[in-house]
Amino acid sequence: MAIKRKDGERQPGIHWGKFTTRIPGVHVDFSLPEIIQGGLLTTATGGVVAALTMKFFLVPFEVAWAVVLLQLFWLWVIPTVVLGEPYAPGWITPALPLVMTFLGSFEAGIPAIQAMMAVTVCVSAIFLFFAITGLSRHFFQWVPVELRAAIIFGGAIAAFNAEFGRLEQLPITLPIVWGVVFLLMFSIWFTKARKGSKFLNLMGSMALLVGFLVAAIAGPLTGEIAFDIKTGWHIPQIGAYIKAVSPFTVGWPSIDIYLKAFPLALMVYTFIFGDLILANTLLEQAGEVRKDEKIEVDTTRSHIILFIRNMGHLLTAGPFIPLHGPIWTGVHVFLTERYKTGRKNMDSFFSGTFNWYWPAFILIFMVPVVTFMKPLLAVALSITLILTGFACAYIAISMVKTPAAQGYAFFVGMVIAKFGPAWGMGVGILLYVLLLAQKMPGSTLKQEEKPVLRTVLNSQN
Repeated sequence: MAIKRKDGERQPGIHWGKFTTRIPGVHVDFSLPEIIQGGLLTTATGGVVAALTMKFFLVPFEVAWAVVLLQLFWLWVIPTVVLGEPYAPGWITPALPLVMTFLGSFEAGIPAIQAMMAVTVCVSAIFLFFAITGLSRHFFQWVPVELRAAIIFGGAIAAFNAEFGRLEQLPITLPIVWGVVFLLMFSIWFTKARKGSKFLNLMGSMALLVGFLVAAIAGPLTGEIAFDIKTGWHIPQIGAYIKAVSPFTVGWPSIDIYLKAFPLALMVYTFIFGDLILANTLLEQAGEVRKDEKIEVDTTRSHIILFIRNMGHLLTAGPFIPLHGPIWTGVHVFLTERYKTGRKNMDSFFSGTFNWYWPAFILIFMVPVVTFMKPLLAVALSITLILTGFACAYIAISMVKTPAAQGYAFFVGMVIAKFGPAWGMGVGILLYVLLLAQKMPGSTLKQEEKPVLRTVLNSQN
């Protein structure tokens, strides 16, 4: 039985500086609903990292599976347990298509590994810079909304290009899975129907897992996927994985690779800032309902934690392709909504973030789970990217209203997806000056633009 919190106070823990360490079972209770759903979904999505590692780093599956365990340490143990960040932690998923496009310009294997190291160092340096200077709140004033929309458009285009190319491998299974996931996530009539049905609401809340199950049925029926389920326990080959990708074994990148990676790192940060605004807004709304718990958010602390997570992962276990971000958006939304239903259902918001992730530490050692996931890794990656592309597309469209701005955002987005971040930033800045000079970077947003910007930030992902 965990230590009980007094109404209106912070959840108990070991406070040190800006951080708070909380031990499961001591400072936070266990919660069965989160354990069941979170364990399955965390393990399933973790398979995406293994698929990316196999594709770009040329690591075999038996070795690549170790990254699922390693990323859990930096994804959950460090920010949630050790440092006390009040978010459902995740990846920088919206930036993943741009990162994949960048890595695709390098030869798979060591060149791609070193390219990802450069991206990680540059992104981490930006986190540290904004943490030290406190200038993060000014970042969105410096980057025009049209250029932000173009960057997000670039992510959407890169994601769709990658997934349409993947159709040759699974021409029947993937469209079926996409259709099911789109229905559960974005359908207007389904959204209305799930409000009156607990079953449909549960399916909508577990859209990713439902997509995997549909692939597990459709794949064998079409002959595109075959399973070889085995029993026993699997010990991840952590040593072999680290040896294959660590900067201390494969070498650090050269200066020119860092220069190529820096424009991409700036683009990645635009997604991060939007995620932080969304995460804090959701917690503020939940706090208006739940007066019994004080949840403290600190943007500077969040930047420090993101720096620790990304650089820590790089130095101990090599580069992490999705990059560590502040929130797993879908899970953060789900947990805040459940949190608002009352203390009897979720004692603390940390009850959700603690119990969602830790069961995966057990599941990834089970051979039946590993062998089930292996043939579905391509589907897991595809679902992640197609949803990311879809979300990026409608967010980018909603950010720009005038014909000139819409054309600019789409054109620069195409340049980013086709020629890379450096060309995209250069063309984007030049065209902005030529076409949209009445709103120069750093100028104050017009009053009528502010509600639009808030709406977009609150709908990201």
